[in-house]
Amino acid sequence: MTDIITVALSKLDADPMNGRKTYSAEGIEALAANIRADGYRLLQNVVVRKGDNKGRYFVVAGGRRLAALNLLAEAGEIAKDYPVECKEREGEIATEISLAENVMREEMHPVDQYEAFDALAKQGKDIADIAARFGTIETIVRKRLALARVSPILLQQFRDEDMSFAQLSAFTVSDDHERQVTVWNSLPSWNRDPHSIRRALTEEMIPATDKRVQFIGGLEGYEEAGGQVQRELFDERNAGYAMDVALVEKLVAEKLETAAATVRAEGWKWVECSATAPAGYHAMKRHYPEDLPLSEEDQAALDAAQTEYDELAELIESDMADDEAEAKLSDLEKRIDILNARSEAFSPEALEQAGTFVFLDYYGRLAIERGFVKPGEVEAAGDEDEDGEGLPSASGAAKPKARSISHSAALIEDLTVHKTAALRIELANNPDVALVAVVHAMLLSVAYPYNSEQSALQLSLTHERLEPSMKDAESCKGLSAFNDLADNYGHHLPGNPADLFEWLLEQPQDMVLMLLAFGAAHSVNAVEKKFTDRKKGIEQANQLGRALEVNMPDWFETTGDSYFKHVNRTTIELSLAEARGSEAELSVRAAANKSEAVTIADRLVAGTGWIPSPLRIAPAEAEQELQAESIAEDEQFPHWQNKRCGSVLASVGDCMRSLAAV
Repeated sequence: MTDIITVALSKLDADPMNGRKTYSAEGIEALAANIRADGYRLLQNVVVRKGDNKGRYFVVAGGRRLAALNLLAEAGEIAKDYPVECKEREGEIATEISLAENVMREEMHPVDQYEAFDALAKQGKDIADIAARFGTIETIVRKRLALARVSPILLQQFRDEDMSFAQLSAFTVSDDHERQVTVWNSLPSWNRDPHSIRRALTEEMIPATDKRVQFIGGLEGYEEAGGQVQRELFDERNAGYAMDVALVEKLVAEKLETAAATVRAEGWKWVECSATAPAGYHAMKRHYPEDLPLSEEDQAALDAAQTEYDELAELIESDMADDEAEAKLSDLEKRIDILNARSEAFSPEALEQAGTFVFLDYYGRLAIERGFVKPGEVEAAGDEDEDGEGLPSASGAAKPKARSISHSAALIEDLTVHKTAALRIELANNPDVALVAVVHAMLLSVAYPYNSEQSALQLSLTHERLEPSMKDAESCKGLSAFNDLADNYGHHLPGNPADLFEWLLEQPQDMVLMLLAFGAAHSVNAVEKKFTDRKKGIEQANQLGRALEVNMPDWFETTGDSYFKHVNRTTIELSLAEARGSEAELSVRAAANKSEAVTIADRLVAGTGWIPSPLRIAPAEAEQELQAESIAEDEQFPHWQNKRCGSVLASVGDCMRSLAAV
């Protein structure tokens, strides 16, 4: 038997036999807001039983409502003896009633929530009021109201449990009911995942993450130009899509053309614009700028700006700078860049023969690549020099064996581990090259079954730990950076591996490409061990390094500890000759013992950027020939810093040009 009685709030106590004893503070506050919005009335009576003391009652079911009423009483919004209508039940079944209320309760159906919220919205209630009335958060209300975009036919499909809520949510990206139904009916049952639904609905739209949209200033810039945006409210980032593809292309073209106009003023034979990187431009012949000495005035200005930059950066690092320091640092960077630009220039011949590509890089940034010569526009270089260089000597006399740098197998293994670590982190940060590298390795296996060893990537996927082959793993910059990157991705991937596939389907393409690069980077192996059957794969690592434009001095510093103490006196002397010239070699040769030679070499090589040959990204064969010519022509420069060598290495990126200035 159940009786309805009225009990003062102050006479109600939490029932120690209640199966639920823990409530969230946020939930109680939300429920209190709901009660307040409904005139401090309870939609459902609490269930009570007589307490141990006369006139008092235990609340068997409705503990959250009791806590919410007490919260309102403490705030002074209702009286402490506020009358509460209760259903009285016998005490023997109190625990059963509590358990039934908490376990057997069913949440309101999402479509029912939408219809209830929609009815209030049509009455003029705002989102906050609706959320308060139902004791929920505004985000939930917005998400339910977004279902107004979905066709009633699909809403009924969801009611009938023929689709999941994730599938239903995917349709909110469009408000075209007819197209929504068409897409649902056209997709096979096995391909009706949310990602496929969104892709089918937005195939004629451009997402905000597209590099073209990013290039023109995001959706804000597009909207300022009059473009229409479609937003998906179930997307937490509320990124949206650009509806007018033609307008996006027009804005991109205008911005590229503005940049191209400035480049044309430099006097190039041609300047071409493109929204994507030109196909095959890396394989084209290319001119590079020539080094020019700065005037005394410019050099003094550069030195002053660099000194000021270093001092300001140190203040910022130590938290002693003022609020304007970051802006000053940015201005100094621009000033330094302008002055450095005056230290090199293209020759008149280059301007006459070559042109420039203006395009968007993978990340949607403006890329300006100068000095390219189109095939057929310039005749091939002339015959090889006719001075007899490289031919056997007329006398045929045997030449004395030249001294050469020698490395132990163990040292080569150690140094090439550093090279491998650098290649891994660079590849992990370059999804374009990673995609090519992975596809290249895969095609070698399927289309060229006897040539699969010709890839630096050990794909199966094979991942060898680098630490065991290293003399000092903690000092390896590449390994440290790669481990940090792994930690970063670990925070984003789902904890349950069973969820990984569905999670990947929901990610934007650029995220999947970055993860592809990250995974592919694990397989890079350029480590040269004493005995190996991967010589061709190790050689291909240089091709990979050139494509990545890896600058190995960024990842390895040649010091006494990292290199010189591991090689013999002759190798120390020849290494110094490469790095600093013959005078440096003589300084080391005069050392009393190897320990002193190591100390001298450590001091002399510091700051030069010189690294041992096993660490270097070897240039292509044609570039090696040009390097040999440049060494013969320009003896005043050490081999490692030869001017033309710097220019040649720049053909795989400008990564080595800084060394020519040392």
